[in-house]
Amino acid sequence: MKIKNLALVLLAIAIPVLALLPLPDFWIVQLNYIGLYALVCLGLVLLTGVAGLTSFGQAAFVGIGAYTTAWLTLNTGMSPWLTLFVGLAITAASALIVGAITLRMSGHYLPLATIAWGLSLYYLMGNLAPLGKYDGLQGLKSLSVGSLDIGQGRLFFVLTWAILLAGAAALLNLLDSRPGRAIRSLKGASQMAEAMGINTFRYKVSIFLIAALLASIGGWLLAHFQLTVNPSAFGLKMGIEYLFMTVVGGVGYVWGAIVGAGLIKLLDDYLQVALPALIGTSGSYEVIVFGVAIVLVLKYLPDGLWSLVARYLPDAPRKVDWQNAGNLPSRSKPARGESVLKVEKIRKQFGGLIAVNDISFQIDAGQIVGLIGPNGAGKSTTFNLITGTLSKTRGHVLFRGQDISTLPARGIARQGMARTFQHVKMIPDMTVLENVAMGAYTRGHSGVIGSMLRINKSEEQRMMKEAQRQLERIGMGEHLHEQAGNLAMGPQRLMEIARALCSDPALLLLDEPAAGLRHKEKQDLIAVLRQLQSEGMSILLVEHDMDLVMDVCDHLVVMEFGTLLTQGTPEEIQASPAVRAAYLGTEH
Repeated sequence: MKIKNLALVLLAIAIPVLALLPLPDFWIVQLNYIGLYALVCLGLVLLTGVAGLTSFGQAAFVGIGAYTTAWLTLNTGMSPWLTLFVGLAITAASALIVGAITLRMSGHYLPLATIAWGLSLYYLMGNLAPLGKYDGLQGLKSLSVGSLDIGQGRLFFVLTWAILLAGAAALLNLLDSRPGRAIRSLKGASQMAEAMGINTFRYKVSIFLIAALLASIGGWLLAHFQLTVNPSAFGLKMGIEYLFMTVVGGVGYVWGAIVGAGLIKLLDDYLQVALPALIGTSGSYEVIVFGVAIVLVLKYLPDGLWSLVARYLPDAPRKVDWQNAGNLPSRSKPARGESVLKVEKIRKQFGGLIAVNDISFQIDAGQIVGLIGPNGAGKSTTFNLITGTLSKTRGHVLFRGQDISTLPARGIARQGMARTFQHVKMIPDMTVLENVAMGAYTRGHSGVIGSMLRINKSEEQRMMKEAQRQLERIGMGEHLHEQAGNLAMGPQRLMEIARALCSDPALLLLDEPAAGLRHKEKQDLIAVLRQLQSEGMSILLVEHDMDLVMDVCDHLVVMEFGTLLTQGTPEEIQASPAVRAAYLGTEH
């Protein structure tokens, strides 16, 4: 059983057991707070740990959930259970607006924007008279079902931790799914994700929304647990503390949220008593200790405490349960000899520099075309103009007769064009099988909610079956469950080709696939390319290795200084004096 599933089962068993044990009420209260904090930290695991989007504004969403239920229950008499959904609706609207604005930012601008958002809401709460200003709202009712009070003590502990475990299970399901793999690509492989047909911005907004909703539920629970709300619990200080808890526990792990929340909560209470007694004077000395602790954690244990568990108890390989799964939908393929790609006078200008100057060529179905030229000739730029990674200054690209000149990379991928990269792009901590399955993204339809509820199992099985088929197709069937980051360069490049093939493309574009490969690995690559061509695949190949190019290509396009030097068969290119001069120089 995987670590994540084992932890889920053990906690599900432990919750009712702890509720029945004669634990002191003090420890039940502590566990309640740990559960509330961990619920907020779950969203940060998804947002910061998985997607790499740093946010200090989660406490503000906790405040929205808390203040919504407090004001509605006190002023309208609405049932607290109904106020939960009102709070979630307000939170969702706020998160969508804030996310649509801030998530277009990158680098340090995003955390600064979330700080500004958190401060704005904090001062808004503290200055509005209907919200009690800085004194807040008091006199809330405890949660109840009929005459049974469940808003305090052990019943509240069961409720809080049941919601927490449900949230953890939902996130684990999400991360092990079609949209989950897209989310995991946001941190360091967004360019690759876009080339696989993934709308990365949409997923950024989605996980920002999920994190906000989890925080809002935490705020709703906190309000009815404390029976009062005030701005101090939802300011920037708490936003920083939530992030601190998540980092210490393990920002990249779902269970790190619980570990971090538990450790920091218990340590905070202990230090507040122990340090003043030790020093002999009162003060918030625990803040100093936490500051030193976070520096040490970031230096010596950057992946948090849960990473130690993951290191010594690695997950078991994924269960192969897709043998009898159906096939993913396939796209129509061009007939042999049909025009697949037509490039018409494309041009790219960077200021006064013309990187690509009116390049034109064509690829027919079943043909391998090589795009070659000396370093700096503009090959990779041309490649990126065709695939939509760069926008064109002018010119047109027709794919199977359709003009795709203005489409972004993800739109071109959806038309049936797949690519690899000059420098291998992958998610190192995912398995080879999971990396390759990302290529099938455009052939699936499961969304975030369906994945969280695990109603996407059939589609997942079909995707894994397709990923395995493509890996076996290129001779990598024995690497299914190996971590992608552990592969040598040759297998990594073959894995990229398998990922591209998983999208069922009509045209495969390979950007220097032989770079860094040893002789045996190049021979394996040549065998794969010949096999793909025999199956009717059309290929555009950008490559420096002339032996490989002359061996596998039917037609060559030669560039020099961003212009088209010549094109023809390998034999014609080898015999061209102009090509010799471009590569070897002209003798004076």
